[in-house]
Amino acid sequence: MADKDTPQEVANTFLDKLKSSPFVMIGLDDGQHSEPMTAQLDDDQPNVLFFFAGRDNRIAKGGAAMAQFVGKGHDFFACMAGTVSQMNDRTQIDKLWNNQVEAWFPGGKEDPNLTLLRFDINSAELWETDISLTGRVKMLFGGTITSSESSSHAVVDSVG
Repeated sequence: MADKDTPQEVANTFLDKLKSSPFVMIGLDDGQHSEPMTAQLDDDQPNVLFFFAGRDNRIAKGGAAMAQFVGKGHDFFACMAGTVSQMNDRTQIDKLWNNQVEAWFPGGKEDPNLTLLRFDINSAELWETDISLTGRVKMLFGGTITSSESSSHAVVDSVG
């Protein structure tokens, strides 16, 4: 698979895709299943995803974790490794709070079960599956897709 874009271009595409569909599967490296959560982005803190969660959530205890992302059109995929920790900084909670979060926490920002989780991304593998028109035609009729017609792939230490 040939890389048409630089790793940073692929990472920027990932961030754009995540902003338009902020849902990831995330789980700790403790053998329990991953679960869907809504990622919150703070442009001032690259390589970090935030999640509002209940204190009783399975990832709230923190630790090494993996998160997976699939773009809305199944045209982008990401797998991220990092560490989850609690970050109950009121300034950060205020900055990320929105109506969708409030719907999950009837007690608002003062809900006793509310915690803000921080996922620090240590590395990520990203795939953009934007196959060219010629490549798509070849797929329909059994042709071989050349590297110039295939998607982009990047392994990065930084997504920000």
